[in-house]
Amino acid sequence: MKKTYFNWSSGKDSALALYKMQQNPDYKISLLITTVNEDYKRVSMHGLREELLEKQTASLGIPLQKISFPANVTMTSYSDTMKTAMASLVEKEYKYAVFGDIFLEDLKQYRDSKLKEVGIKGIYPLWKKDTKEIITEFLALGFKAITVCVNAKLLGEEFVGRIIDEQFVKDLPKNVDVCGENGEFHTFVFDGPNFNKPVDFIVGEKTLRTYTLHNNDDDNCYTSKDKKEEKNYDTSFWYCDLIPK
Repeated sequence: MKKTYFNWSSGKDSALALYKMQQNPDYKISLLITTVNEDYKRVSMHGLREELLEKQTASLGIPLQKISFPANVTMTSYSDTMKTAMASLVEKEYKYAVFGDIFLEDLKQYRDSKLKEVGIKGIYPLWKKDTKEIITEFLALGFKAITVCVNAKLLGEEFVGRIIDEQFVKDLPKNVDVCGENGEFHTFVFDGPNFNKPVDFIVGEKTLRTYTLHNNDDDNCYTSKDKKEEKNYDTSFWYCDLIPK
């Protein structure tokens, strides 16, 4: 079996991609890799508490390795840290890395170019599959997920902290991908066919956060601002805090 690690986001596409890889006898997923915000102790982009991430991966029964970044990280710093981490994995004889990406060509090209630098091959079990078929399969398999972050330009507060089900999919605006592949929403999976037990939590506060992009060629990061001062709502997001039980 090919020794493989999985780039784990804690969301639904990761969960389905992992499930598919676990059905493939050619690969052995023996490690989950997740990037976290070291200042807030939360999963990058998703805003999920680390404690819930740890409970989730414990239920999946796969070891977790977290890669930490400060809230204000430059692309150069991010790339250097990830390259060091991947090189360390190569030393441990990992030659394959799995992602839950579906159709973002630029992102896949970026990932593959970085993997090639250290001699790792990217695996994409959901690549180019129809997103409506993906969400249908996800639900049919019995996975359960809740939205933890939505793009406020495209979705209102009522879409965050909401369980992913058939009604959720029906309620999405036509310009929103049903899997949120363009970053429209992010999720936390708390149960499924490859979980040992559900992850218990309480739905907490909903918060609107806005960010501004630094005008620095080397600084592709966001800093939080009051929403009244920020007019670029592409960088405005609703978050729902989930509290471990």
